[in-house]
Amino acid sequence: MACSIVQFCYFQDLQAARDFLFPHLREENPSGAVRRDPSKSTNWEDDGWGAWEETEPQEPEEEGSTCKTQKTSWLQDCVLSLSPTNDLMVIAREQKAVFLVPKWKYSDKGKEEMQFAVGWSGSLNVEEGECVTSALCIPLASQKRSSTGRPDWTCIVVGFTSGYVRFYTENGVLLLAQLLNEDAVLQLKCRTYEIPRHPGVTEQNEELSILYPAAIVTIDGFSLFQSLRACRNQVAKAAASGNENVQPPPLAYKKWGLQDIDTIIDHASVGIMTLSPFDQMKTASNIGGFNAAIKNSPPAMSQYITVGSNPFTGFFYALEGSTQPLLSHVALAVASKLTSALFNAASGWLGWKSKHEEEAVQKQKPKVEPATPLAVRFGLPDSRRHGESICLSPCNTLAAVTDDFGRVVLLDVARGIAIRMWKGYRGAQIGWIQIVEDLHERVPEKADFSPFGNTQGPSRVAQFLVIYAPRRGILEVWSTQQGPRVGAFNVGKHCRLLYPGYKIMGLNNVTSQSWQPQTYQICLVDPVSGSVKTVNVPFHLALSDKKSERAKDMHLVKKLAALLKTKSPNLDLVETEIKELILDIKYPATKKQALESILASKRLPFSCLRNITQTLMDTLKNQELESVDEGLLQFSANKLRLLHLYESVSQLNSVDFHSDAPFSDDDLAVLLRLDENELLKLQALLEKYKQENFRTNVRFSDDKDGVLPIKTFLEYLEYEKDVLNIRKISEEEYVALGSFFFWKCLHGESSTEDMCHTLESAGLSPQLLLSLLLSVWLSKEKDILDKPQSVCCLHTMLSLLSKMKVAIDETWDSQSVSPWWQQMRTACIQSENNGAALLSAHVGHSVAAQISNNMTEKKFSQTVLGADSEALTDSWEALSLDTEYWKLLLKQLEDCLILQTLLHSKGNTPTSRVSSLQAEPLPRLSVKKLLEGGKGGIADSVAKWIFKQDFSPEILRLANKQRDVENSDEPREGIHRGFLEVSEVEMDLGAIPDLLHLAYEQFPCSLELDVLHAHCCWEYVVQWNKDPEEARFFVRSIEHLKHILNAHIQNGIALMMWNTFLVKRFSAATYLMDKDVGMSDTAVTSFLGSCLDLLQTLMEADVSRDEMQVPVLDTEDAWLSVEGPISIVELALEQKHIHYPLVEHHSILCSILYAVMRFSLKSVKPLSLFDSKGKNAFFKDLTSIQLLPSGEMDPNFISARQQFLLKVVSAAVQAQHSVRKDKDPSEEATATLFGKDQDWPVLAVDLAHHLQVSEDVVRRHYVGELYNYGVDHLAEEAILQVHDKEVLASQLLVLTGQRLAHALLHTQTKEGMELLARLSPTLCTWLKAMDPQDLQNTEVPIATTAKLVNKVIELLPEKHGQYSLALHLIEAVEAISIPSS
Repeated sequence: MACSIVQFCYFQDLQAARDFLFPHLREENPSGAVRRDPSKSTNWEDDGWGAWEETEPQEPEEEGSTCKTQKTSWLQDCVLSLSPTNDLMVIAREQKAVFLVPKWKYSDKGKEEMQFAVGWSGSLNVEEGECVTSALCIPLASQKRSSTGRPDWTCIVVGFTSGYVRFYTENGVLLLAQLLNEDAVLQLKCRTYEIPRHPGVTEQNEELSILYPAAIVTIDGFSLFQSLRACRNQVAKAAASGNENVQPPPLAYKKWGLQDIDTIIDHASVGIMTLSPFDQMKTASNIGGFNAAIKNSPPAMSQYITVGSNPFTGFFYALEGSTQPLLSHVALAVASKLTSALFNAASGWLGWKSKHEEEAVQKQKPKVEPATPLAVRFGLPDSRRHGESICLSPCNTLAAVTDDFGRVVLLDVARGIAIRMWKGYRGAQIGWIQIVEDLHERVPEKADFSPFGNTQGPSRVAQFLVIYAPRRGILEVWSTQQGPRVGAFNVGKHCRLLYPGYKIMGLNNVTSQSWQPQTYQICLVDPVSGSVKTVNVPFHLALSDKKSERAKDMHLVKKLAALLKTKSPNLDLVETEIKELILDIKYPATKKQALESILASKRLPFSCLRNITQTLMDTLKNQELESVDEGLLQFSANKLRLLHLYESVSQLNSVDFHSDAPFSDDDLAVLLRLDENELLKLQALLEKYKQENFRTNVRFSDDKDGVLPIKTFLEYLEYEKDVLNIRKISEEEYVALGSFFFWKCLHGESSTEDMCHTLESAGLSPQLLLSLLLSVWLSKEKDILDKPQSVCCLHTMLSLLSKMKVAIDETWDSQSVSPWWQQMRTACIQSENNGAALLSAHVGHSVAAQISNNMTEKKFSQTVLGADSEALTDSWEALSLDTEYWKLLLKQLEDCLILQTLLHSKGNTPTSRVSSLQAEPLPRLSVKKLLEGGKGGIADSVAKWIFKQDFSPEILRLANKQRDVENSDEPREGIHRGFLEVSEVEMDLGAIPDLLHLAYEQFPCSLELDVLHAHCCWEYVVQWNKDPEEARFFVRSIEHLKHILNAHIQNGIALMMWNTFLVKRFSAATYLMDKDVGMSDTAVTSFLGSCLDLLQTLMEADVSRDEMQVPVLDTEDAWLSVEGPISIVELALEQKHIHYPLVEHHSILCSILYAVMRFSLKSVKPLSLFDSKGKNAFFKDLTSIQLLPSGEMDPNFISARQQFLLKVVSAAVQAQHSVRKDKDPSEEATATLFGKDQDWPVLAVDLAHHLQVSEDVVRRHYVGELYNYGVDHLAEEAILQVHDKEVLASQLLVLTGQRLAHALLHTQTKEGMELLARLSPTLCTWLKAMDPQDLQNTEVPIATTAKLVNKVIELLPEKHGQYSLALHLIEAVEAISIPSS
């Protein structure tokens, strides 16, 4: 219980604040403040208890560059203030300021801590050249009755060199500004309300005091509080309404001009004081002499103390109100002064006005009221000494002053004299800590009849002076007035000590009693470690003198602590020394503290701890009963009992005990009440579970299982009225304690009976022991599954625990649920280790049946006493409610085990295809999770596994088909072949088909194929929504959607997908087609293709649903009690019918968008192809009825649509049949990456039908494009679809001419020229008019072109104008083909 320094807050980024305030100190590669490496705080108090004097050597000046020094000591050049409630910190320099607010955040180590983060930063200056000189953070009390004691808000008061004092909110909003004096503000100080400690103390009013070079202004706290609240409310109203004319209320203040003093640096406003009659007469005599007269009632005066020079310390007294002065002959003079000292209304408000008005206010400064002269009453004259700062003690009786000689002087405020001086503290920063005695710690001593000798008397108050010497980097704590140094810490040379000296403003004698705000009296800001610290001082340090028993006890505690840290080979000697020390301690509380530190020591062996505690216990028992502290006696007795328990358990665990009884499967079957087939099934399930669950987990043998250090053991357990309880400890610690008790027993290496007896006699309840046993069993699953014999040990242990008193209530009957067995079932339900849980449930069921049978047999034999009664066999089981619950639990655990085994299985997936979303581990299952997951919880967990493995929907269908085939005794070769085909394409499935098959059998309703596909579909689209670039997830989602057989479910899921995930992105893609939609072009293309698939599936489902019945969603009998969110399938079935034409309308738009993206036709504006009706209908709810386009369309729209469709056909043919060698491979990837590409020509014809464009035009264009690219065989097939063959023939005639023109005119061969000469002039002229550059494929054989000409002749009627031209072409083709042949 020594003095300590505690870190309670950290800076999130102090360097950012430094860089803002000191731009020239910015580093290119900032390393930042070392946040977590504070200077080592060493508490180097003296061993003695008396006062300690020091002589300080002259410390050498630090060397190094100014910049380097400033980088560490920059905080010394700033104005710093911290709210006493730790709500706000202000760091200011010149015109700039940073407001820091505390936030709870997690540190690097994962521990939650408070960190100061920048809440606001900016410039505070209004007038040119003015700088900040002083700042205060004043928390203001809340006026609400329901307030919890925290301040309502914190006001920042800032003084400037211009004389202005400005008030701000935490967000940097200026509330008001005051110009009370034209000189620079030197210092701001505040006093808040404190309840007087006893009736003799004058009640002090709240005030804000402002020091100027020759004046002091004091603002009444109540007036300031009301004004600030009104201003803040009006600012909020002005911000809300936009009204800027805010008229703040007036502010009341007093202003005193300080006379007869050269310079003033700092001040302290002591408050109102009333002289005693003796002091009144003494003062009157000193000033007025023998004939001075006094009034009956002493006058009240406000006392001010200043520090500076000539005098070094000055004392001023200002009479309060209109009370009579001390001396009658100065009454008139004083009265004339009082007239101007009465409360004046403050002027100079700065509101929120326009720039015009603001400039006017700036130019015309407000009127400054004259100060009332106030002469110095007396002082401490020392012409060579200059005061630097003064700090008033919390109870206003003492003040500490620092000077330029490196001294700290302690003043008696009432007497005006120096009572103590410290030297060697140049540049010191000072503060106070006031500690109130805790009455519970007070211990009466013999022959102590003072009012402080009992726990009912008033609490004493101690004051400690805190001095920070920056040049030595030491923080010291001194007991006042003449006490010793009680603490010293090395804290670094660049810190700042903050002592506000006030608490929360706005409280009074009523409200302050109910408020207990957490305030810090003193704080140390360390910029090097980036931390804020406070000092804790125990009250008893104020009592420390050479005769203090408590101080002696603390000295012994320190000596004990040092002894416990030393490494000594002679433990007997150490034990003896510790015994002497603990017996020498007088105070029971200190003795208890010493025993706790001994028992928490890691160095002392168990025997030492037991002997020391036993010695202390014996000593206490031998003392007189009245003089022994009951608490200490009980504490020691409890610790001794725990030590004996630890010893007994350790001995039982160390005994070489092995059960020699052989253990077979038959024994296990009898033990668990299972027949041979049931046992084989259980073993097979557990074996599969082991293979899948532990194949990736490598576990090294841990020799520490079952071992627990005594220190840890004592921390975990505590006695409470002879009952041994476990403290609140973590799950790992709980398992460690259970392992210490039961691990050896579960392995058959310790006597189960002896252990249970020992633990029961120690006071541990059976319920607690059961909880510990199950925590060990369920957490050590791998070890248990590897050692089947442990099941027998668990059976024995559970039987023994169940037979303990108060385990199973004697009044329990078979028609009610036993709390004992319910506790065990609850543990199994909550466990995520399903293998261990299933085994423990079998054991619990067996033991429960055995006990139930015994009780039933006992009752039965009593009823039929004297008659022939047949003995009840072991195989017979008494019917009870508990039995039914056990059977239900066993079924649920078996299901959960199978499901967990499936979810841990994995195929050998190619690593290149695994997304980061698929790499996330699946959560482990428990019965509780499945029961709380709702009806769709089981399918949802399997869907997450399928997403992780990225299986094809075909695998799920084949596994389900396998089940159907088995049920119908049909051959299975086809299914195996199907699995092999999938395995070759996708991955090596391993044991997955069998596990899936087993899961389908176990969950015929929850994993019904449509339900599973629905959940998979939803899971994939949810994951795609997290990362839209993973387009394959959306494609896979649509695949699962198409595999849903029931149209009702398919319709609902598709509609939900559209509304939840797709319509917003689809809308964005439509409007921002040529801009960034948050996805890459490839992802957008795939997205639109999948959207098209979804809309088409939705339309197909809408047609099919009328022919199908709504499915009935059943649940397995074991899972009827599930609760939780509604399942996806249930939601899907609740969806409304879609409006088919509206979906079709969206499908047309989607097709257009898909074509635009697929063929990079970004010059096309998709919405320009629709009229206003069509546009308005887009992105509306698909179940609503909208006004859609009907009737004849504007020819302009039809023309634009036709041009677009022809572009699509051209682009599609080009993409498919282009013979360019420099074809971009990314185009092929786009076509093949997302599955089979659309049949675009067919889609274009379909779109033409819906867009009122002539379908024949599109078909003719398609034929032309095919011939253009030289794919004549496909073109001939496509001609069959064209209706107007005549127009087509004319188009193809031109194309034939282009081919011939290229062959004859552009090859420039001799043969070509000769042929050209032989042709008719008409044909030559026509061929020369042809432009072969339009041809995409010029390498078409002439024989193929001959076929084309024949086709044209076939299509053209004989009366057609171009028929003769076609005949000439036949001749030309024949002429060309003869030489080539």
